[in-house]
Amino acid sequence: MPKTITIHRQESVRAAAESCVHFGFCTAVCPTYVLDGEELDSPRGRIALAREMLDSNDAPSPAAVRHLDRCLSCLSCETTCAAGVSYHAIIDGAREHIEKAKVRPLTQRLLRTALARILTTPTLLRPAAAVGRLLRGAMGRLGGPLGALASLSAAPALAALAPRTESAPQPPANPTRRVALLDGCAQSVLGAEINASATRLLTRAGIEVVNVPGVQCCGALELHMGRREAATRHMEQAVRSWSAALEAGHIDSIISTTSGCGSVIKRYEELLSDRPALSAQVRRVVEATQDITQIAAGLPLTATGAALRLAVAYHDSCSLKHGLKIERPPRRALGKLGIEVRDIAESHLCCGSAGTYNILEPAISDRLGQRKAAHASASQPDVIAAGNMGCLVQISRYTPVPVAHTVQLLDWATGGPPPRGLENFQPPPPLAADAPTPAATPVPTTAGSGDLLW
Repeated sequence: MPKTITIHRQESVRAAAESCVHFGFCTAVCPTYVLDGEELDSPRGRIALAREMLDSNDAPSPAAVRHLDRCLSCLSCETTCAAGVSYHAIIDGAREHIEKAKVRPLTQRLLRTALARILTTPTLLRPAAAVGRLLRGAMGRLGGPLGALASLSAAPALAALAPRTESAPQPPANPTRRVALLDGCAQSVLGAEINASATRLLTRAGIEVVNVPGVQCCGALELHMGRREAATRHMEQAVRSWSAALEAGHIDSIISTTSGCGSVIKRYEELLSDRPALSAQVRRVVEATQDITQIAAGLPLTATGAALRLAVAYHDSCSLKHGLKIERPPRRALGKLGIEVRDIAESHLCCGSAGTYNILEPAISDRLGQRKAAHASASQPDVIAAGNMGCLVQISRYTPVPVAHTVQLLDWATGGPPPRGLENFQPPPPLAADAPTPAATPVPTTAGSGDLLW
């Protein structure tokens, strides 16, 4: 019998799988099922595979591995499920079981190990990214995961999100709050301008951004790859560092600009439930964590006029919409600064980024990315915005429309620099006082689409 997950966790996953009553609402919102209509590539089909796999004493079958790997962990199904099935527990547990069984070919296991190690370690990711840029042409000809990496390395968003040369702003003299900003393991290297924008915005609002040493990774990426033990090591380290800073009064909040990280941090009590000695620290961290748009929506921000009358196609990242259940704060924060927010069709469907998915499952990822970019570009916006770096990188590959993180637009509107690609933006002239107000453009209403503006 292959090495498996703990008995307690296996029973928990099995119980979650058995709670599925096969209503089938999930199939209409599952990205992979919507693409091809394959039952085993639906949540219902994957739950059946996971249940069969955990009940068996045999190694996971190639079919089970293939279809479970194709899941994006977007959790659109969980949002839609009328029975309240904890799909995230099922897919995470199934992947942990597969990873421990070591049934994938050696080359795949080595690739997955390398990706997990490099993407969660900034000191390794920086030189790896540089080498990838140099070898982009050769890697692209290889196809598969290496070809996908080459394509990703050429994504316009990576150039747009690269750090600027300007120094960080001075902390406010009399800060109203002190917060820790989660840099993110991959984002600190590949999307540093997002963190810089957040720092400028918070400082402008009188909030001091405090560095908390000892936090490198939230554990999200390795968790979704089935590497739970490695993921929880990252989680424990982050909890101890943040909790100590909170308890000492050095910070009062933890701010995330990457919704993929924030959604997993909010699950720390569940994921670290087998560490009772840490329970108080874990709860303190979870309660103190906010997405940047949650705090921005409540700040007394003043528009400078630079980004007024900007038309933004807003993409709900899955981790923000389905993981954190946050839809209104980003729209509210942008709207109160005079920015026009346009919802896009099929907002419930994933863009295909999903951590390492666009590397490991490039064929499906490409189709989803093209579909999402087409919907986002349809309203002819000035920019496409999202609250997760991976989404921006993915969407930028399939559209000429500039992309920007929500916090970059908030920073620009309140006095910061324009996001790259928008340096020459000229707002349309204001309507004459006696001109008729144009009719609002209807917003597509699809299954799972979020609330409209405030």
